[in-house]
Amino acid sequence: MRLDTQETAAPSGADGATAPIKLRGMRGMIASKMLQSLQQSAQLTHHASARLDALQALRRHCREAGLPVPSLQDLLLRLTVQTLGDFPALNATLEENCITRHAAVHLGLAIPLPDDLLVAPALFDAQALRLGELPEARRTLTEQARNGKLGVRALTGATFTVTNLGRSRVHHFTPLLNLPQVAILGIGGVEPRVVPDSDGWRAVEVIGLSLTFDHRAVNGAPAAAFLDALCARIEGLAGDAFDPEL
Repeated sequence: MRLDTQETAAPSGADGATAPIKLRGMRGMIASKMLQSLQQSAQLTHHASARLDALQALRRHCREAGLPVPSLQDLLLRLTVQTLGDFPALNATLEENCITRHAAVHLGLAIPLPDDLLVAPALFDAQALRLGELPEARRTLTEQARNGKLGVRALTGATFTVTNLGRSRVHHFTPLLNLPQVAILGIGGVEPRVVPDSDGWRAVEVIGLSLTFDHRAVNGAPAAAFLDALCARIEGLAGDAFDPEL
């Protein structure tokens, strides 16, 4: 018996599906780079958490001293750049089986764009930026990204990338490498945690940090040492540590 497909087939769109979205243009380029990242590198992610007591105390100190109050994001970026100075193996790129360790930190900042697009342009020579200069530098880079004014050098020149999900409930995640970089740091959300105290227990806020690295270029121990050192910097920061930079 002949099957009458015209009568039995569901009408187009009857299941509520939207029109197919083709992976082309910028979306296609991003998709290709993400797939390439997983196929052409040996990725591994370490997770850690850091208490925010010291950073919050620094912000209170700035407020009471009449200084500009840095955001948590800018503090974390500044501390990350400082820590990279002690771990040049993480501020590196790997191309054609050759590892290049960079003296300058060209910090890639993941910036979301409309239509669920994402770029990570470089904040060049971030090690030379004072904490008080970071907000304007980030704002300028974000405006350039959203206005389509980033050049090839900015889009491809980063040596280490930071991606931030701090406004979400995601505490840890697995960021993908932005090849040819060998490492990327994911900043997760803040959550309360109960810790022992001299008077018993108390609640503190901790932030999640996730470091993805290319195991071809960096082994697990130095990657863990970098995260340990970054957490130690975050938790041991003096209240007036950045007064001269503000």
